[in-house]
Parts: sequence; structure tokens; C-alpha cells
Amino acid sequence: MRQATLSGAWLFLLTSSNVLAQSLQPSGAISPVVEKCGPNDNVVCVNKYASVLPYHFFRNTSYIPNIFDFKNTSVPSDPSFQLLSNASFVIFDRARGLEYLGGTPTYDFVFKVSDAVHEAPVYIPSQNKLYLSQLAPPAGYLPQLVVDLNVQPPTLSEYLPNPPIYAPNGGTSYANGTLILFAASGGNISIGNPPTEQRVSLRLLDPATNQSTVLLNNYFGSYFNCLDDVAVHPTTKQIFVTDPDYSWFNSLTDTPPQLPTASYRFDPNTGATFLIDDTLQQPNGIAFTPDGSTLYISDTGAVAGSKAPTGYHGASYNATGPATVYAFDVTHNGTRVSNKRAFYLAQSWVPDGLKVSREGLVLTGAGNGVDVLDDVGQLIMRVQTNYTVQNFAWVGSDLKELWMMGNGGISRVRWNIQGQLPT
Repeated sequence: MRQATLSGAWLFLLTSSNVLAQSLQPSGAISPVVEKCGPNDNVVCVNKYASVLPYHFFRNTSYIPNIFDFKNTSVPSDPSFQLLSNASFVIFDRARGLEYLGGTPTYDFVFKVSDAVHEAPVYIPSQNKLYLSQLAPPAGYLPQLVVDLNVQPPTLSEYLPNPPIYAPNGGTSYANGTLILFAASGGNISIGNPPTEQRVSLRLLDPATNQSTVLLNNYFGSYFNCLDDVAVHPTTKQIFVTDPDYSWFNSLTDTPPQLPTASYRFDPNTGATFLIDDTLQQPNGIAFTPDGSTLYISDTGAVAGSKAPTGYHGASYNATGPATVYAFDVTHNGTRVSNKRAFYLAQSWVPDGLKVSREGLVLTGAGNGVDVLDDVGQLIMRVQTNYTVQNFAWVGSDLKELWMMGNGGISRVRWNIQGQLPT
């Protein structure tokens, strides 16, 4: 009789505990939060954007590689959240996400590379080659890299223009895809062999002849800080470029910042440089819509360092700092940028590389993956990688193959999202 009474008491306590735990959960909690939903096992859907998570969830916002991403949020009350861990494609808008993925989406890790920053990817259709940079000391940030897509599997090799280009951090095609426009983010008095002086500059490269030319290397006698990323207006062909402080933080240049962080428009016909915005802490990625009516610029001020002329170099991460993509209207034949507005706060890390697809979708490299947004900033899906993605570019005859590069890896996606035609 006593044993039966004890068991009953334990049953009451357990039942009461379960009821209490359930009562502490928000009434709108979603179950399951994540489920498989696509044509492949590597596609999952996040239901209702995980807008109501069951307690007690916890997001680690410290910058620890492979830890700070949304997928590593601790949600012990819903085991379905673990489906994010091994997914290549994470869909937040089910209908549009599945449409843009298509029937046979694939994700492949193609090349393992060093942990250095890999940036400035530019595809040259006539060669079917993809050019990119590697910002890897102590070799002087030379040479660049090229992926040959004419052979299967593709090959990765080093590439050195003449004269060499020091630390391209941003790049885009130019002259209808025949030339490469690099934003060279580094500079000092002795680069290459034989040693020559180079400074932060816009450089034009002809991949057919291997010759490089300086287009711009100062603002009324002041050195630029970094020239991080670059975009060409689709109709006027004028050049838009961002100028944060990262070259000084990362010891890419021997001159401390001389100008405020800003973004500029450069007219290669007249040589005139125009300030378009100086409100972002660290302007970084930059891209136009296909019609050139909207300009997107990312602010990665959550990653910043000291501007002191001597002493510590390097940057630290502050989860409460700027990690936002902004949209601007572009009017007056592509010469006036106005109406700045917040567009998207990165879900992981900071929004680095920035591109706009032919459909008008906005893509940004943010932590271990690429976020895909519509034209009002709604997150449609995320491509997940096992390395930090700095930038990406579309390749191929139909421009439906996206190559992503960053710290430690180069990978590719095949899907239904199409890149813009070369400018």
C-alpha cells in the first residue's frame, strides 16, 4: 500500500512538471520548427521563419567559426532544429524557395584552399574562366587565382597580371565581360619583383593580354583606405566603389586612414570622383539591380579595429554593431544616389559580398553561407557552407551556377537563380 502511494506521488510530480514546462512555452510555438521539404535530403524548410521558438533556446553570438550561425542555436525542446546542421539549402519561404531551387539543386565543395580571405571573383565568358584573389600574407598578397571551367573537373591555379595587382578585394566584369575591374585594397612602397610602389586603387585587367592599368589611386591627393568592392552601373558604365578601413586593420597598407569611410562614384571618361554616401561605418559589398534604379551597399561595421597610426592591427567582432544591407534610389541617369533605407540585417556574421540576380534577388555572403533575399528584404533561403563565404559569382553559358569562395573553401551551387549579364 505504501509503495503504491509513493508511485502515485511520483506520477503526480512528473505530470505536474510536464504541465508546468508546457505552460512556460509560448502559446504560438511552432512544431516542428524545421522539416525536410525539397527534392533532395539536403533541403529543409524553417516553418514560419521560426518566429516563435520553444524555451529555453539560446543563440551564441560570439564570433567562433562554425558556432555563431543560426543553425547552431540551441533549441533542446525541439529536436527538429537539428535538421539544419546537415542541410545545404535552408528555405524560409517555402513556395518561392522551392521554385528558385528547381527540381535538381546541387551543392558541391570543389576546392579546399587556405584560411586566407578569398575575394573578388570575376567570370570571363569568352575564356570560361573564373578569376579571384587570395589575400594571404606573408607572400605579399600575390598572385591571384584562376579556375579553369573548360576541363572536368575544373582546375585551380595561380595567376599573376603584368604589372601585378596587390590585394584585389573586390571585382566585377567590365566592357561587356571582356575586361576585369579590380578594387585593389592594398598598398606600400615595395611590391613585386622588381619592387614597385602600388597604392589602393581601381585597376583594369585585360585577361587576354594579361596587362593591368591603374584607373584611380587617390582622392585629391589622399590615399584611399581600402577600395573594398566595386560595381558598374548597367547603363552609364560609371564605377561605384566602397572604401572602408579594412586594409589598415589587416596590414594590407602602410598608410593609416586619411579619409572617412565612404562610397564613391567614379567617371572613367572625365576622371572625376564623386562622394555618394558617408553614413556607413564600414561600407563593404555593393551591387545594382539589373535596371540600375536601386543600389545596395552593406555595412559591416560589426567587424572593426583601431585607426591608430601605430600599434595593434586586426579587427574584432561586435554582435551589436552594424551588419546591415542598405538600399538607395539611383536617379538622374545613374548619377544621384538618395533615399537610404535599411534593407536586411544579416542573420549570421556580417553581409560581406553582395550581388543581385537577373530576377532582382539580392544575395549576400553572411558567415557560413549565402542569404537570398527578395526586393523588399525578405529572406527566401540560405545556402549553407562549412566555411565563411566572402564573395561569389555566377558562371556558365546560362549563368545558373554560383561559385562561392572564402576562408578555407570554394564551392558551387546549381539552381534556378540566374546571374546578370556582364556589364
